[in-house]
Amino acid sequence: MKDRNEMPYHQALNEQISLVRTRCTDCGACVRECGFLARRGTPKQIALQLDPAIPATLNRSFECSLCGLCSAVCPKQLDVPGLFLQMRKEAYNRGFGEFAEHKPLLAYERIGTSRRFTFYGLPQGCRSVFFPGCSLSGTRPETVKKVFDALKENDPKIGIVLDCCMKPSHNLGREQILKAMFDEMRAFLVEHGVIEVLVACPNCFAMFSSMSGGLSVKTVYEELAEQGIPAGTVQGTVTVHDPCVIRDAGNMQQAVRDLIRKKGLAIMEMPHSGRTTLCCGQGGGVNLLDPEMAESWGTLRKKEAEGKRIVTYCAGCTQALNAHTPSSHLLDLLFDPEGTLAGRKKGSSGPITYLNRILLKRTFVCGHKGDFAVTRERTFLPEQKHGKKRRGKLLILLILLAAGILGVHLSGAAQYLQQDRLGELIASSGALAPAIYILIYTLAPVLFLPGLPITIAGGILFGPFWGVIYTIIGSTMGATLAFLTARYLARDWVAGKLTGPRWERLESEVEKHGWKMVAFTRLIPAFPFNLLNYAFGLTKVRLSHYVAATFVFMLPACIAFIVFSSSLPDLIRGSVSPAALLGIGLIAAVSMVPVIYRRIKGKKADRAGG
Repeated sequence: MKDRNEMPYHQALNEQISLVRTRCTDCGACVRECGFLARRGTPKQIALQLDPAIPATLNRSFECSLCGLCSAVCPKQLDVPGLFLQMRKEAYNRGFGEFAEHKPLLAYERIGTSRRFTFYGLPQGCRSVFFPGCSLSGTRPETVKKVFDALKENDPKIGIVLDCCMKPSHNLGREQILKAMFDEMRAFLVEHGVIEVLVACPNCFAMFSSMSGGLSVKTVYEELAEQGIPAGTVQGTVTVHDPCVIRDAGNMQQAVRDLIRKKGLAIMEMPHSGRTTLCCGQGGGVNLLDPEMAESWGTLRKKEAEGKRIVTYCAGCTQALNAHTPSSHLLDLLFDPEGTLAGRKKGSSGPITYLNRILLKRTFVCGHKGDFAVTRERTFLPEQKHGKKRRGKLLILLILLAAGILGVHLSGAAQYLQQDRLGELIASSGALAPAIYILIYTLAPVLFLPGLPITIAGGILFGPFWGVIYTIIGSTMGATLAFLTARYLARDWVAGKLTGPRWERLESEVEKHGWKMVAFTRLIPAFPFNLLNYAFGLTKVRLSHYVAATFVFMLPACIAFIVFSSSLPDLIRGSVSPAALLGIGLIAAVSMVPVIYRRIKGKKADRAGG
């Protein structure tokens, strides 16, 4: 039978759908373990509802962390993550499985495979290379050096490869890009006599295990367990988090536990460990699309750890879990056990990780200059399937934008886009001024125009009292017009644009809470305002409830900004009026609502987890 990765996407997906539909018994074992399945139903129900021609049904797969716990507890051992991964591939292949929230992850991968960040150093006669991966190199560059030195004592001809294993592209269904990049890397290593890759990252282990094409793969933990570890022991009890991507790698899991015990520590196993381990919350990029779902995994891990320090062997898991409960990387424990148990060994985060990787590369380029017979930086870039289409769309957009700007200037209409000219236009209208202002505000949400400049103009033109009245009327009417457009005039078009877990989750929340969800999103803006108006039109919330909740719960922010903007002329003239101070205070109070909400929510999560 042909390998599934070589099949057309729809054929491989159809096989997975058929398999799940016929073999899943709806027993619920997986649903009891997984928040995503608890929300969406059993794999069989998802497969029965799936229509590859409908983006929303495919894009549900991006809510899954691909952790594989469902398969681990399945009596039939169904490859449920395989179905969801194939759904992602199909979505990407059809051109709609891409989300703005994933851009940071893809940028991270793109940087990791760039010339500036990659380095291959192979000594003469090199047969094995150390592949530390992106996360460990960025968060713990000094540890990478120590591991390489330890490996070199046993194999003086070991090489180093600073590159990315392309796991993000794998998780997001970008199969062609993944294959092109990984094949090029593997071909280079094989061509230069490499037969073994030693990895420190479980994700890299999974990628090389499935795509090595003849290269053998082994973890540094297994290697260190065999050849010996740095001296020094400590006392205490820890617990182990096995990264979900290697839940079936029993040899690696055992080697990790052997290393911890050799350091003098006892291990308390959590209820979910080994083959039934949990996701840390970052699997499959789900943390970017559904942060609350990701947080729930960390909260559960904290509960299972029962106050014990978690030791894991994935830099990403360490960072994610440490946000919930004290967690350490195994390599930190091996090389500095006292500092690790005292909580002093923490990996770098944020922009510092990129600097660390550049400096680590420089260490090998300069510090080991005479050790390598073959060196290179990666310059290979694959052709992206949607690249030409994107460039074409971008070119058309730029042409239309340029034409629009030129038309506005040639017609003389540009003068009315300035706030003072807009004020003159409205003020010169006399009694019609309020009606014109309300009309402009009514059309703004439908046309995706920003509301803040109009709000500021309203405060300046009409003052704090009438400014609030006209603005709240106009903004409510605009939100209602967008709502009605989505519900009755352009439902299919809007539904095609608002795809993805965030919008589907909004729909499910509205079904549960009705107008309260409208109120919540007006007070705590978790979605872009103009898009939100259209999105509510696709839900089952009643129009009267939507209008009332929108009016009432947009009012606090409206008052704050109108009161402040009404004082702007005085501020410009150098006078700080009571209205200005009141406006600043009201804006600060409104801005604190989301912060207070997150803190309350965090405290509730801590109490639930404790």
